[in-house]
Amino acid sequence: MNTATPSPYVVFTGVHHLAFITGDLEATVRFYRDLLGLPLGLATAEGATRHYFFQLTERDAIAFFGWDDAAPIAGKRPGVPTRAPRGFDHVAIGVASKGDLFAMRDRLAASGVAVEGPIDHGLGWSIYFKDPNNLDLELTWNAVELSAPLLADPDAPAAAREGSAPRPEAWPALRRPPAERSATPGAGHELGRYAVENGLGRYADDAGRAAP
Repeated sequence: MNTATPSPYVVFTGVHHLAFITGDLEATVRFYRDLLGLPLGLATAEGATRHYFFQLTERDAIAFFGWDDAAPIAGKRPGVPTRAPRGFDHVAIGVASKGDLFAMRDRLAASGVAVEGPIDHGLGWSIYFKDPNNLDLELTWNAVELSAPLLADPDAPAAAREGSAPRPEAWPALRRPPAERSATPGAGHELGRYAVENGLGRYADDAGRAAP
């Protein structure tokens, strides 16, 4: 007889998507699909809002809400504090099953966290809540496993109407990189040597594999 205490946690599948805001979907498609090479996996429209997903993996994506009157993001270096408006909207974390979604909904509610949903978005079900920093979080379960890109925005910008596949020819041809590559030391650069010298890791080769 199994007497183990059930885990209160659910099975997460990864960061389902990071949602940002843009006032220029044309430029955004060109950058993420054609320059970075991320397929446009989903493009939807409802009223004045468009929602576009660029696929990182089969389950993970970078998403954008397209709003024509969105204010441009104030430029700054990553990690530097600012009070200026930003373009981030929410983090969506995938869960493995509908049961996991309801289990976490109940766990959050029992802990006094206000939860909205589940909301049925057609392709998935989601719940919404905030963390102690007032960060908007979403947990989502894929109700439909897409087998092909779904591009359903009837008023898509010209770049998006070209389809899902990246078009590298939309940007200048790749130039040969310099023979010698190096990096400028930044915050935490001593941690790599510390980890290796203390047996906590190994240096990776140029292909990203751990060196022997």
